[in-house]
Amino acid sequence: MSSAQPRNGGDLVVETLTALGATTVFGLPGQHALGTFDALRRSSLDYIGLRVENNAGFAADAFARVTGGVAPLLVSTGPGALMTLAALQESAAASAPVLGISSQVPTAGLGGGRKGYLHELADQKASFRDVVKSVHTVRTASQIPSALAAAWASALEAPSGPVWVEIPQDVLLAPTSVPPVLPLGAEPRALAPRPELVAEAVRLLDGAERPVILAGGGVVRAGAQEELRALAEKLDAPVATTFGGKGAFPWEHPLSLQSWLEDRHTTDFLEEADVLLVVGSGLGELSSNYHTFQPRGRLVQIEADLGKLESNHPALGIHADARLALGTLAESVAQRPEGDAAKAASGLLTRVRDRIARQGLEVEQQVLAAVRDALPDGAPSFWDMTILAYWAWSAFDPRGGAMHSAQGAGGLGYGFPAALGAAAADRARPVLAVSGDGGAMYSIAELATARQYGLPVTWLIVDDGGYGILREYMADAFGEATATELARPDFVALAESFGVPAVRTSADRLGDDLVAALAAPGPSVVVLPALLRMFAPTHLADPA
Repeated sequence: MSSAQPRNGGDLVVETLTALGATTVFGLPGQHALGTFDALRRSSLDYIGLRVENNAGFAADAFARVTGGVAPLLVSTGPGALMTLAALQESAAASAPVLGISSQVPTAGLGGGRKGYLHELADQKASFRDVVKSVHTVRTASQIPSALAAAWASALEAPSGPVWVEIPQDVLLAPTSVPPVLPLGAEPRALAPRPELVAEAVRLLDGAERPVILAGGGVVRAGAQEELRALAEKLDAPVATTFGGKGAFPWEHPLSLQSWLEDRHTTDFLEEADVLLVVGSGLGELSSNYHTFQPRGRLVQIEADLGKLESNHPALGIHADARLALGTLAESVAQRPEGDAAKAASGLLTRVRDRIARQGLEVEQQVLAAVRDALPDGAPSFWDMTILAYWAWSAFDPRGGAMHSAQGAGGLGYGFPAALGAAAADRARPVLAVSGDGGAMYSIAELATARQYGLPVTWLIVDDGGYGILREYMADAFGEATATELARPDFVALAESFGVPAVRTSADRLGDDLVAALAAPGPSVVVLPALLRMFAPTHLADPA
């Protein structure tokens, strides 16, 4: 480094991130954070700059999900920091380890000093306490490495999730004599199951006549797919996956119940288990068919988030990482002979398909099948809150390529910026983003990001002229919809104005157009004008 450029607090930030193992950071600069951003050019870190802080948060969220590691997010004070809150809420709901690092007003203004600094808040960190796992405020340069290492470990420790670090502007800019940061260890503590609880779970499962497993997102996050499969096959137990748990169990496995959790036939099947093992799920609103699920047998729940353990139903609660707990159970339960479980699973899926077939939803199923057939096996997909995504929650086979959506917190605008974050993690494989026209408008600015970095993301925009799912909800509830119809741009022309290739397609041509777009280098947009419908709900009426 030149003697004209002494090291400062910003250098300590990027040195610490590098020492912790970071390779890529996301963000958007602001005046108070310039010390950190200037230091980036003196580091080996790759930087992906988005156009809106919330979208940068979504990109970091996806990078964390696909890599299993911590994704740093760099933003400025006040408005820049607060703009990340919706993305951080999604990361918290989905247990994505995002490390948010924001600047702060100079140290003289901390603690509500009310100095009148630009972006000043009386207590900026208070806005984050109810969203992230932990908040860390740095007051001197010497605190930066330890604070970032503690935050990094907190983000990874089960249940993983977002954390927040604040560093005052003057600390980032001031020269420092703190030595360059050496490689740091920030390994999270293992969350192993208590042996007496495992023994009781084994006793219950070995004694069950109709064991069933419901696998949630915790299985995917823990990388426990093999342990889950071994346990299910040893128990001869059917397995359903939650929407967040898609990919936890092979879709076409004879014991697979797939993900039709909003279907009363599936709810009945889960209720009829004499022992239901729920792993990596809190049995929240969507996973319980809008809280209509009422188990009749014993419930065993494995959950890393202590707050979710037995939060909806009494259970034998095991506070543990899914991989450690499932591995121990798979080794301990008795091997039982193959019985009628596969036949029961097949029968359930037949009842579900028969119900859907009576609703005249052939176009919707055609569109989803076209997306599935076009997307290469192993390629990840990212779905916004839109009708096609709601179909995908139940009916899409990820085929090893993890399907991700914003169903944790349920905010709009997730799909495209998240896909950009995943593409930044691996530029050799295509990534698919799916949005409706309403959600797409949250992310249009990121076409510039996709073009600037040449990220291989194909963005499918289903254009139905409004907030389609809200239109359906309001029409069903009130007889007509209000505030759901939208003026929107010509998405093809708009994408092309950013230098991004785009095509307008139809249900019949969608598959071919997606194949071509996914095979092309760099970003692309495919626009499908279509008015899709949802399948009928079953939590309000008889599903027959």
